[in-house]
Amino acid sequence: MEFQIFGVGILTWIVFIPIVGMLVVLLLPDKSRNAIRWAAVVATGLQVILAGVIFALFDRAKLGINDAESFQFVEKFSWITVEAVPWVGRIEINYFLGIDGLSVLMILLTSLIGFIGVISSWNIDKMVKGYFALYLLLVTGMMGVFVSLDFFLFFIFWEVMLLPMYFLIGLWGGPRREYAAIKFFLYTFVGGILMLLTMLALYFSVAYTDPATGQSVHTFNILHMMDPSNYVEGGLLSGVDTTWRYVAWMALFINFAIKIPLFPFHTWLPDAHVEAPTPISVILAGVLLKLGTYGLLRINFPIFPDATVYFIYFMAVLAMISIIYGAFCAMAQDDFKKLIAYSSISHMGIVVLGIAALNTQGMVGGVLQMFNHGIITAVLFLAVGVLYDRTHKRGLYDFGGIANQMPKYTGLAMIGMFAALGLPGLNGFVSELFSFLGAFEAYKWIAIISVTGIIITAGYILWTIQRVFLGSTPDKLTDLKDLTPREYLMFVPLIILIILLGIYPAPAIELMNSSLSHLVEFVNSGGR
Repeated sequence: MEFQIFGVGILTWIVFIPIVGMLVVLLLPDKSRNAIRWAAVVATGLQVILAGVIFALFDRAKLGINDAESFQFVEKFSWITVEAVPWVGRIEINYFLGIDGLSVLMILLTSLIGFIGVISSWNIDKMVKGYFALYLLLVTGMMGVFVSLDFFLFFIFWEVMLLPMYFLIGLWGGPRREYAAIKFFLYTFVGGILMLLTMLALYFSVAYTDPATGQSVHTFNILHMMDPSNYVEGGLLSGVDTTWRYVAWMALFINFAIKIPLFPFHTWLPDAHVEAPTPISVILAGVLLKLGTYGLLRINFPIFPDATVYFIYFMAVLAMISIIYGAFCAMAQDDFKKLIAYSSISHMGIVVLGIAALNTQGMVGGVLQMFNHGIITAVLFLAVGVLYDRTHKRGLYDFGGIANQMPKYTGLAMIGMFAALGLPGLNGFVSELFSFLGAFEAYKWIAIISVTGIIITAGYILWTIQRVFLGSTPDKLTDLKDLTPREYLMFVPLIILIILLGIYPAPAIELMNSSLSHLVEFVNSGGR
């Protein structure tokens, strides 16, 4: 399927519209703060519209994960080509974009959270031009990862995200912002080096014969890397069940586990969340964490199905530890933001457990949990931001009786908190149920232990509600104003999705069911 606007594919538009917005922002005078903000709103708003077009035109029945015919809205042309390199052959790097059922939900999530983040950023008044320029660059990097089918292009977008996030935390964050930004940078940079080394090893191990010239062509094409027949004799990663393939899988896994973040690679996250400004916490939890699990499903699982099956039990155990550990750490916090940060570790553990089940129900539950968690945590971080804007406090014991002062805010925040708890009728319940059902079929005792994380989650969520929203109101918090129209605009779209997907999740499941079913078959068959 092709869809072009002015001769340019829709995926190129949805990726690079924020760059156009960034250029407009940079050209505007520093004093035109509202114009800068509106330029960012228009850029991310257009992304939402394009995501809606993709949602409407996407073919739900199309099956596949490992060939070009399986992908939709494909755009491909030669980007960098070097002819007749000695002992290597022709070097080929393509601008190759496309989406399937795995990536379409992530496109919808990224566009929506990106737009909400701009609305949430309206009260940023420090270096406004720099902030929104970096923010739009970050959105382009995230969107590019979800549509790239060339590993080199995937890597470029992956690394593009690092720089703006570093500055957005380091310049606009809290008192310990430099420490948090450097820690985030170092963790992500080390993971990126591991991915770069693996990408190069794959490049020199994979080649296909160009039917037009008969030349052997080394390529970064992810789909070619999924085909065992394209691995050259003597290549470092050639041959099923070889040691170097296991090493490569683990290198990629560490990179993606850092981004998820999965225990024990999680320690950068609480610091980054606590020190980041509210909109960046929303982006970080809502989208960036999903890049890790997306990378596992797009790169690790289909390119290394043999190593995936070999390490899958190990992956499930780490997921179980993350669920329990993250929930207990969240219960121990007295900082509202840090509590949500640790809860993200726990809930992303459910995603990893679901996809580690290697069955359709677990995989569907895991990917749906990626989307649902992005929506829920966005609501929770926005809820913290609303209180912080009014009181400049985040301590759970600093509040009490907020429901009396801000009843409308309390109602919306409660929906987000009960969705995080997994209450039936809200979106968190559906995805968690499918994830645990799949895990129970594959690893009964791991699933049983992991489910106890829901009990702990209920404990810290209910305790937080009691401390913040109920009880008596401190004397200093007796004149808090309820939500403004701008704040309603932040919350309402997310709350509608939480309720709709809790009652009727079929539209989201239909988007990904065919692709994920094929991915399960592909991995379990060893890529054949």
